[in-house]
Amino acid sequence: MEIDGGFMVSDEAREDVLDVKVETESGQTHTRTTPRALRELVARIGSAGDLFLILQRIPDLPDVFAQVWHEEGGDYRLEHRCGEAGFFGTNLMDPRRVADLLTGWARQEAGWDAGLDWAPVDLGPREQVPELPDGVRTQVEERVRVRLRCGYDTRKVLAEIAEDHLVDGDVRPVSPAQARRLVDRLWLERVAEQRTWEGVTDPERVALAFGALEETGITARENFTCCRGCGLAEIGAEREGARGFVFFHQQVTEHAAQGHGLVLHYGGFDGSAATTTAVGREVVAALTAAGLSTRWDGSPDAAIEVDPLIWRRRLVG
Repeated sequence: MEIDGGFMVSDEAREDVLDVKVETESGQTHTRTTPRALRELVARIGSAGDLFLILQRIPDLPDVFAQVWHEEGGDYRLEHRCGEAGFFGTNLMDPRRVADLLTGWARQEAGWDAGLDWAPVDLGPREQVPELPDGVRTQVEERVRVRLRCGYDTRKVLAEIAEDHLVDGDVRPVSPAQARRLVDRLWLERVAEQRTWEGVTDPERVALAFGALEETGITARENFTCCRGCGLAEIGAEREGARGFVFFHQQVTEHAAQGHGLVLHYGGFDGSAATTTAVGREVVAALTAAGLSTRWDGSPDAAIEVDPLIWRRRLVG
């Protein structure tokens, strides 16, 4: 057994899960989908607003992706990029063949792309990106590393953070291209580091506990909003019939990533102390069952602390 996205998955079921994230034209994402679900997504595309799929590996790797574009009545345009090795495309008629090829790509099967007429895709001239001044680079790297250790941001979001971090009025010291290059370098460093991690990490245990709580009628959200006030104001929109909630916000995530514990906010949607206390007990029980230690005095006015904690959240992207 192992944890996949915060849930226990049997070895047999794990074989049917693809370590990719699929994004649709409308911005929907499907993380660690199955071959069957991927076939359904490929068969569906073709109408306005739903013309393409983009697949990235988990963890995401710079300049490594596959994508398919289809307009009703036309061919399926299948493309894949493999880093410095190149960018290639081909046209097919059969969506089942397209889905099989994408499944092979996702599984990194040897020869998945054999037997097709692949043509290079012209990317145009390579953009020249100037180096950042040392002082600027150091400050931006520090901020990006913090968010990388948190583990929730995509490369795109991290690049936006890097670009905006030192903005002062109209002065923008970091260009979009410089931000992307810096983030990609630090991202790959973190990917290499996480390959040395063994077993289930503490953030995966938190995700496991939160998944269990969701199944019992408690809305559980990780890295939810920027602060406690915003979290309490917005958690009601996530209710969906639940009787209570638990969450930790982005500032708490950064605190945990810096080597401290995790502070959880919880409550009952009816606002009563009795329900809040009951939810608190369930949260502690779920965390304990997942193998984590907690501190809580049983008061509905006290936060639940998860400590000690080693924050090693594996990147998805």
